[in-house]
Amino acid sequence: EVQLVESGGGLVQPGGSLRLSCKIAEYIAIRSSMAWFRQAPGKEREAVAYIAWGESMTDYSASVKGRVTISKDIAARILYLQMNDLKPEDTAMYYCAAHRTSSDWTRALYRSWGQGTQVTVCP
Repeated sequence: EVQLVESGGGLVQPGGSLRLSCKIAEYIAIRSSMAWFRQAPGKEREAVAYIAWGESMTDYSASVKGRVTISKDIAARILYLQMNDLKPEDTAMYYCAAHRTSSDWTRALYRSWGQGTQVTVCP
Protein backbone atom coordinates (compact mmCIF):
# COMPACT_ATOMS: atom_id res chain seq x y z
CA GLU A 1 0.00 0.00 0.00
CA VAL A 2 0.96 3.63 -0.49
CA GLN A 3 -0.05 6.59 1.65
CA LEU A 4 -2.24 9.15 -0.14
CA VAL A 5 -3.21 12.57 1.22
CA GLU A 6 -5.90 14.64 -0.47
CA SER A 7 -6.39 18.39 -0.19
CA GLY A 8 -8.10 21.25 -1.98
CA GLY A 9 -11.72 20.62 -1.13
CA GLY A 10 -14.02 23.34 0.12
CA LEU A 11 -17.27 25.21 -0.26
CA VAL A 12 -17.98 26.67 -3.68
CA GLN A 13 -20.97 28.17 -5.46
CA PRO A 14 -22.55 26.48 -8.49
CA GLY A 15 -20.53 27.22 -11.59
CA GLY A 16 -17.34 27.57 -9.57
CA SER A 17 -14.08 25.65 -9.78
CA LEU A 18 -11.82 23.68 -7.48
CA ARG A 19 -8.53 21.85 -7.92
CA LEU A 20 -8.03 18.83 -5.74
CA SER A 21 -4.58 17.43 -5.03
CA CYS A 22 -3.47 14.02 -3.89
CA LYS A 23 0.07 13.77 -2.52
CA ILE A 24 1.65 10.34 -2.84
CA ALA A 25 3.90 9.77 0.14
CA GLU A 26 6.43 7.52 -1.52
CA TYR A 27 7.60 6.20 -4.87
CA ILE A 28 5.05 4.40 -7.01
CA ALA A 29 5.83 2.34 -10.06
CA ILE A 30 5.49 3.98 -13.45
CA ARG A 31 3.00 1.33 -14.52
CA SER A 32 0.69 2.16 -11.60
CA SER A 33 -2.88 3.29 -12.06
CA MET A 34 -4.59 6.07 -10.12
CA ALA A 35 -8.10 7.40 -9.89
CA TRP A 36 -10.45 9.81 -8.19
CA PHE A 37 -13.69 8.61 -6.63
CA ARG A 38 -16.38 10.42 -4.72
CA GLN A 39 -19.02 9.44 -2.22
CA ALA A 40 -22.06 11.44 -1.21
CA PRO A 41 -23.94 10.68 2.04
CA GLY A 42 -26.12 7.62 1.65
CA LYS A 43 -24.69 6.75 -1.76
CA GLU A 44 -22.13 4.29 -3.06
CA ARG A 45 -18.61 5.35 -3.94
CA GLU A 46 -18.62 6.58 -7.53
CA ALA A 47 -15.77 6.67 -10.03
CA VAL A 48 -14.83 10.12 -11.30
CA ALA A 49 -11.59 9.97 -13.29
CA TYR A 50 -8.70 7.66 -14.07
CA ILE A 51 -5.10 8.10 -15.15
CA ALA A 52 -2.29 5.74 -15.99
CA TRP A 53 0.68 7.00 -13.99
CA GLY A 54 3.31 6.30 -16.62
CA GLU A 55 1.21 6.88 -19.74
CA SER A 56 -1.04 9.54 -21.22
CA MET A 57 -4.21 7.50 -20.85
CA THR A 58 -7.10 9.11 -18.97
CA ASP A 59 -10.79 8.33 -18.66
CA TYR A 60 -13.79 9.99 -17.07
CA SER A 61 -17.22 9.04 -15.87
CA ALA A 62 -20.11 10.34 -17.94
CA SER A 63 -21.34 12.51 -15.09
CA VAL A 64 -18.21 14.69 -15.09
CA LYS A 65 -16.82 14.41 -18.62
CA GLY A 66 -16.15 17.83 -20.09
CA ARG A 67 -16.04 19.51 -16.68
CA VAL A 68 -13.20 17.65 -15.01
CA THR A 69 -9.54 17.08 -15.87
CA ILE A 70 -7.26 14.59 -14.18
CA SER A 71 -3.53 15.23 -14.34
CA LYS A 72 -0.30 14.33 -12.59
CA ASP A 73 3.10 15.63 -11.62
CA ILE A 74 5.28 12.55 -11.60
CA ALA A 75 8.36 14.26 -10.18
CA ALA A 76 6.39 15.77 -7.29
CA ARG A 77 4.23 12.64 -6.92
CA ILE A 78 0.98 14.60 -6.98
CA LEU A 79 -2.29 13.68 -8.62
CA TYR A 80 -4.69 16.50 -9.50
CA LEU A 81 -8.37 16.84 -10.28
CA GLN A 82 -9.43 20.14 -11.82
CA MET A 83 -13.19 20.57 -11.55
CA ASN A 84 -15.04 23.32 -13.38
CA ASP A 85 -18.69 24.34 -13.66
CA LEU A 86 -19.43 22.61 -10.38
CA LYS A 87 -23.00 21.59 -9.63
CA PRO A 88 -24.76 20.82 -6.35
CA GLU A 89 -24.79 17.14 -7.34
CA ASP A 90 -20.98 17.20 -7.28
CA THR A 91 -21.14 17.59 -3.50
CA ALA A 92 -19.32 14.62 -1.98
CA MET A 93 -16.19 13.42 -0.24
CA TYR A 94 -13.53 12.98 -2.90
CA TYR A 95 -10.94 10.23 -2.60
CA CYS A 96 -7.85 9.39 -4.58
CA ALA A 97 -6.94 5.75 -5.07
CA ALA A 98 -3.89 3.88 -6.31
CA HIS A 99 -3.18 0.44 -7.78
CA ARG A 100 -6.43 -0.93 -9.12
CA THR A 101 -7.04 -4.65 -8.77
CA SER A 102 -9.81 -4.86 -11.36
CA SER A 103 -9.67 -4.48 -15.14
CA ASP A 104 -12.59 -2.04 -14.79
CA TRP A 105 -11.20 1.21 -13.40
CA THR A 106 -14.64 2.39 -12.34
CA ARG A 107 -14.93 -0.32 -9.73
CA ALA A 108 -13.75 0.79 -6.31
CA LEU A 109 -11.16 -1.97 -6.15
CA TYR A 110 -7.85 -0.28 -5.42
CA ARG A 111 -5.17 -1.22 -2.93
CA SER A 112 -4.62 2.26 -1.49
CA TRP A 113 -7.04 5.03 -0.56
CA GLY A 114 -6.67 8.48 0.91
CA GLN A 115 -8.81 9.87 3.71
CA GLY A 116 -10.74 12.15 1.38
CA THR A 117 -11.39 15.85 0.95
CA GLN A 118 -14.88 17.33 1.15
CA VAL A 119 -16.36 19.27 -1.76
CA THR A 120 -19.59 21.15 -1.12
CA VAL A 121 -21.39 23.02 -3.88
CA CYS A 122 -24.23 25.29 -2.80
CA PRO A 123 -25.40 28.88 -3.36
